[in-house]
This record gives sequence, C-alpha cells and structure tokens, in this order.
Amino acid sequence: MLPTQASLHEVNRAMYDNAPIGARIADRVTGYLGSWRFIAIQTVIVGIWLAGNIILLFHFDPYPFILLNLAFSTQAAYAAPLILLAGNRSSLRDRLTLEHTAAEADLEDAQNRELLETDQEILRHIEALEQRILDLEKRILERLDGPVSESG
Repeated sequence: MLPTQASLHEVNRAMYDNAPIGARIADRVTGYLGSWRFIAIQTVIVGIWLAGNIILLFHFDPYPFILLNLAFSTQAAYAAPLILLAGNRSSLRDRLTLEHTAAEADLEDAQNRELLETDQEILRHIEALEQRILDLEKRILERLDGPVSESG
C-alpha cells in the first residue's frame, strides 16, 4: 500500500512519492489484483454469471461461455503487463534498499574504525600514565627506603 504522507526514507521517496502516475496506478491495480478481496469478488461474479446463464435467468452468454472467456482474456491481457511493471518496480525498490543499506553499513564501518582508533589512542595514553605512576611510586619508595641517618 502506498504511503499517505511524505516518506521519511529516501528509497520510499524515490519509489512512491516521486513515482510517475502510471507507476502509482500499476502498484494500486496489482495490489488489488493480488488480494483476497479481488479473488472473492471475482469468484462471486463468475458464480452469478454461470448460474444465471445455466438456469436461464439471463441468457446473454450461453454455454460454452464465450463472453466470459473473452472477459478473462481481456483481464489477463491488461493484468500481465501491470504485474510485470509492478515486479520491475519491486526489483528496483529492492536494489535501491540494498544500495542504501550498503552505504549505511560503509558509513558505520568508517565510524567504527574511527572509534577503534580513538579507543586505541586512549589506551596508549592510559598505559603511558600508568607507567608514569609506577615510576613515581618507585621513586617515592626509593626515597622512603633510602639511607636513614643516625643522629645521636
């Protein structure tokens, strides 16, 4: 189903908000043709058509139901290209989504590398500070343990 307001995601903007009218119509028609509602309505219409012509309530398309066959052929002639168009748009949407996801992953990889480098730099600074603390401790202990003068 098409979004009712402007899309936030750039792939949806490209596929729906900026789509030409023909593509929007194809999406809506194929969305309806692929629904259970359509199948149920078409089944009821065909059932009424067959029953009415067999029981002779109306007699505009007697057996072998040539007009019904023509109606199905016409429906198929229009539905097939619309389904192909919608399928092509679906493939394009999938490709755009994949490209967008890959670009986002590349950006996240770069950010993660930068964070890792920053973390490693921080760890080097911490190690240097720890070494300085150890050196200071050693010097303090050396001074404390130094020769004690005996006065007398």
